[in-house]
Amino acid sequence: MQIKEITNKQQWEDFILQNKESTFLHSWNWGEFNKNTGEKIWRVGIFDDRRDEALPRLVLVALIIKVKAKRGSFLFVPQGPIITHNSKLITHNLLNKLFYFLKRLGEEEKVGFIRISPVLENSEENLDIFKQAGFRNAPIHMMHPEITWLLDITKSEEEILKGMRKTHRNLIRRAVKDGVEIIQSMDEKYLKEFYDIHMETVRRHKFVPFSYDYIKSEVETFKNDNQISVFSAKYKNKIISSAIIVFYGNQAFYHHGSSLSEYNKIPSSYLILWEAIKEAQKRNKEIFNFYGIVENKPKHPWAGLSKFKKGFGGYRKELVHCQDLPLSKKYLITWMVETGRKIKRGY
Repeated sequence: MQIKEITNKQQWEDFILQNKESTFLHSWNWGEFNKNTGEKIWRVGIFDDRRDEALPRLVLVALIIKVKAKRGSFLFVPQGPIITHNSKLITHNLLNKLFYFLKRLGEEEKVGFIRISPVLENSEENLDIFKQAGFRNAPIHMMHPEITWLLDITKSEEEILKGMRKTHRNLIRRAVKDGVEIIQSMDEKYLKEFYDIHMETVRRHKFVPFSYDYIKSEVETFKNDNQISVFSAKYKNKIISSAIIVFYGNQAFYHHGSSLSEYNKIPSSYLILWEAIKEAQKRNKEIFNFYGIVENKPKHPWAGLSKFKKGFGGYRKELVHCQDLPLSKKYLITWMVETGRKIKRGY
């Protein structure tokens, strides 16, 4: 087996999209987005060059991002790598080959550690693969969601509505009755409206926001392939809530959301997601991914949002916790900072 850099978008996307577990965080466009924001990236593949095949066969791909942080740079693999095989032995061997490559690359790039958010179901068996290679649980709660809430949208609209909490169904109908209008548009004025509302949410909940240029770059990158859309709720000629939905592979992802607190009695966010679900059905998606949730943590900042998401019906999926491989003593600084933040934020 050999590892090579992949420079052909079609080859990358064809491989990713054949795996229904893959997310937009390993798409070609996510790599382009990170590159456009100034990060250094690598797209690598492992090829099986067995003699019984005419051409080497691609069996694993990994998007690697060099993240520059004040506490030290690190290599990050977001919700990956993507592997074709279900065989436990082959998965183990492929990951070990990737780990060896990452270590060498990390040393060349002089980073403090390697971080992987695996797209593998949480199990002792999968965790052991990382433990045996020297990885440890990352102190950070998550880089990307590890417990997600998914909804099967291959059912009819009537079946999906029936599977929701009664309160959610009633609030969707009430939003319509109240005159809330949902606008789906890629016009930049709606992105600016989203960001203004987002900043109000930031001030309310006191977290560090992404910059407008960061959000705009993400939208512009995915817009070229019609993989993203902004949904805005208009009430009495004012945008009062907004969401950014990514459409990739067989899923639609609720990636960003925001709402104005002064209109919290108008259930516009419920109607936004219902319209987003119907749009995902039109695009022949099979799963609506509500993204991250928390469970059994009533004081967690995301507790209310998690209850909101779960009310649409669906099921949970848990991935292996984010894994770190220290490469130098500089990792201790990251561990201390992130552990402190986790305790302070109540994670």
